[in-house]
Amino acid sequence: MKKVAIIGVGHVGSTTAYTLISKNIVDELVLFDPKKNIIEAELNDLMDGQMEQEHQVRLIAPDLAELADTDVIIFSAGDITIFEGNSDRFAELNLTKKIAEEWAPKIKASGFKGILLNITNPCDVITQYLQELTGLPQERVLGTGTSLDTGRMKHAVSQDLNIHPSTIDGFVVGEHGESQFVAWSSLKINDVPITDLLDSEKLTTLEQTARNGGWITFRGKGYTSYGIAIQAARIAEAFLTNHSLIVPVSHYHSAENCYVGSPATISKQGLIKSFPLHFSETEQIKWQQTIKKIYSMNSTI
Repeated sequence: MKKVAIIGVGHVGSTTAYTLISKNIVDELVLFDPKKNIIEAELNDLMDGQMEQEHQVRLIAPDLAELADTDVIIFSAGDITIFEGNSDRFAELNLTKKIAEEWAPKIKASGFKGILLNITNPCDVITQYLQELTGLPQERVLGTGTSLDTGRMKHAVSQDLNIHPSTIDGFVVGEHGESQFVAWSSLKINDVPITDLLDSEKLTTLEQTARNGGWITFRGKGYTSYGIAIQAARIAEAFLTNHSLIVPVSHYHSAENCYVGSPATISKQGLIKSFPLHFSETEQIKWQQTIKKIYSMNSTI
């Protein structure tokens, strides 16, 4: 039985729950949220939403004892309204670190031995904080990292070049935030380096288009949900099966002594192998800058 718990059932948590159910990724799903009316409503709506599916997921009301045999916890607790008129990651951290401090002892006391996947922002910093607070092995505490940002980059490139996203092999790396960057020097389209196809000015434009994608969604809806939900679901699916997946998750880098997003192989054991990219000189400078940004946020905890 594949069992997942979601902590925080707002826009992202609820969309992730529905994605896990609709894609038949889970057998059992436990929902946690401080708002009891939200839990009741989501459990009821999710049950209605799977009525015509052959595979029925067992939906479980919040009970910390359920975490003892849970395979994956998806941590998506937070408050998106903090970004209304304020895009400061430090302001967000002041709130989400308290939420992490509230939940980590509960996770630890429950006897949870699975994999913890963090979505809550600032993703890299909160992922590292959750690992430190829970004491779970580093390879079993990961964040969604730059997986969504990579998806946005592929969206921008595929739209501009009129190609399928699956033909694009490359990653956005670094902080899940403003200091992230596309590692263009290693990105390929059908095994052809993109730097052989497009000049630096065009690549800069595409990178900005990808960055703007998230803000377009946020300004229109007040939140983002579908993109991050599909990334969280595919990562969780890798944890729940024996199939390995290469994806830019936030994981611990010993050389930098912090969590940061870059490509890695993940599977049922959690993190299997990190794939350090061969950066250009300009990208190496950007990498150091994004590490400094993560350090600056870590230092406030």
